[in-house]
Amino acid sequence: MSEITTHVLDAVLGKPASGIAVRLDRMDRGWVGEGLARIEEPQWIQISQGATDVDGRCRGLAPDAPDGMFRLTFATGDYLQSKGRTSIYPEISITFHCDGKGHYHLPLLLSDNSYTTYRGS
Repeated sequence: MSEITTHVLDAVLGKPASGIAVRLDRMDRGWVGEGLARIEEPQWIQISQGATDVDGRCRGLAPDAPDGMFRLTFATGDYLQSKGRTSIYPEISITFHCDGKGHYHLPLLLSDNSYTTYRGS
């Protein structure tokens, strides 16, 4: 099982971004329909949610994530608006595959009209 964590740094201010709402979803390969019309239809299921702390970190999103496809979504528009700034990104989603082994730390470096992410340690 893997732990999934994140943190957000405000690249414009050069400081951690606190108070950003973060949601973690997992892809579920559910089935819809009946009989011969039954088909597999992937859908996102919310696993957890939280917000970045004063250090810009969001821990405890998934302490024991299995192998699968996951998505982190950050409410960046609300954060930037609270700072009197605007952005073309009201939210940012990072979709990634977790192999169920090791720690998945996915930081977000945020500015008003761009962002970068990577797998950290």
